[in-house]
Amino acid sequence: MAQDSWPSPAHNARAVTDAEYEQLAAHFSGDGVYGSPAAPAVATAGVGLTVTIRAGVTASVRGHAWTSGTTGDTLNIAPNTGTVARTDRVVLRLDRTTWTVRAVVKQGTPATPPLTQNPGDTGVWEILLAGVTVPAGATSVSVIRSELYVGARVRPGLSSHLNPIPAVGEMAYETDSGRVRLWDGSAWRAIYDPAAPVSVDSAVTAWTAGTQAVIEAQSGSVHFRLGSCTRAAGNLGAQTESRLPMLVPAAYRHPTRDQYGIVWITGSQIGRVTIFSKASDRPGQVWLTQHPGVNTNQNVLGSIVSWVVN
Repeated sequence: MAQDSWPSPAHNARAVTDAEYEQLAAHFSGDGVYGSPAAPAVATAGVGLTVTIRAGVTASVRGHAWTSGTTGDTLNIAPNTGTVARTDRVVLRLDRTTWTVRAVVKQGTPATPPLTQNPGDTGVWEILLAGVTVPAGATSVSVIRSELYVGARVRPGLSSHLNPIPAVGEMAYETDSGRVRLWDGSAWRAIYDPAAPVSVDSAVTAWTAGTQAVIEAQSGSVHFRLGSCTRAAGNLGAQTESRLPMLVPAAYRHPTRDQYGIVWITGSQIGRVTIFSKASDRPGQVWLTQHPGVNTNQNVLGSIVSWVVN
């Protein structure tokens, strides 16, 4: 068969069959209900052996739109004449014999029936709305909420220019940083960061950097190895603050809270450093803020400090 494409004047005078439409539209939208679990359940227990489908629901199955309409619907559940509980499922089913999508009940055996998703242009394609527990001899049922929701696509972009009006659940891949972020309705949350360490050494005149100071970030957590440095500008009096040769990049600074770490000073002495937050007047800077005094050529060896940047 030669190459082809549709819709096109060269393809059946622009007429598109249902099967051809599915091949195209199935990738426009993921299968599922439009909205989020914050909305009321689509399917709930009705009166007696019934399940109620909520009004005003829209969904997509393989690119085919479905709506529950302005009144919703009521689905009947078959009586359970057996001796053990039965599990049914409420599904949205695309039936390719009629090319319609309907909410239907799929009866258990009594085990939970599997979903059917036939590839190609025949058969049916089902997605889950709810589970239904039908006790033996029951006169009513219980419904387990199980809707599948349409998700947002992953959008590539720069870390400095993500979508200004994102949808809840939208994901973004930052091409400049390699991070993957998710919008939770109030902020972009990091769900993946490259594992490669980032050097945060930054020259200052009073100290000489020794062991490299590095940051490794993963899924919104920052792990900072302070490294080491040597005093190079005369003796430092006890409790006198001094900036160390390290600077946390903006993307890894805590937004509001300063962080504190313990350091070892030559001579078996202990000190404390402060890693300043993004909101401080020293953003990203690392200062020796409490110590018994450091003489020229004495070393300060850092610990590991971790915090969350989301």
